[in-house]
Formats: sequence, C-alpha cells, structure tokens
Amino acid sequence: MAPPPLTEYMSVTGAVNELNRRGFTEGLRVIGGGLRAIGTGEAVRAEDLVIREIYRFEGVSDPDDMAIVYGIEGRRGLKATVVDAFGVYADPGLSALMEKVTIREAA
Repeated sequence: MAPPPLTEYMSVTGAVNELNRRGFTEGLRVIGGGLRAIGTGEAVRAEDLVIREIYRFEGVSDPDDMAIVYGIEGRRGLKATVVDAFGVYADPGLSALMEKVTIREAA
C-alpha cells in the first residue's frame, strides 16, 4: 500500500500542533529497544500501531533541519506523534521500530 499523501507545513512544530489539535496528543519514544507512551508510560508494540500521517521536512541548506513527523494510531484509542531526524541523523533504534509499523491512510 502506498504511504499517505504528504501535507505541507512550514515547520515540525506546525505539523505536531495540527496533529495534537486533531487528537494525536500522546508521544512515543524508544526505551529499552521498545516504544513507550510518554504520558502514560505504557509499553507499545510497533506491530500494534498504524502510521496514519507522515510529514517530512528537508533542510535545503542545512541537513540539521531534516525531520520526519508521524501521526500514529494504536489499539485502545492511542493517537500519538513521533518525531525523528531524517536521513543520516535519524535515530537507528527508532528507525528500526518504525519499519515494523504498518502505513495506512486515515479513513
């Protein structure tokens, strides 16, 4: 399945704020080789998540500006965002976990 269409935002903050406004209020981070919800502390399996939206920011003049923002849904109503660097600065642990997450457009 093709990834969802990319919507353009001027900044990572703009994309995260819009996702938050639409209910993607939890954050996920890599802890001990797995994903954990920042707010609740709940362990989340990558296999139980679905990427609904992707926003990529490419720094034309500065590679430090390269980032990717994911809008993710999980079981039991979890709606979260994940932000990672894009390209050579990406977190290898997060990248490996995100490869296990299904990509599916929001309904």
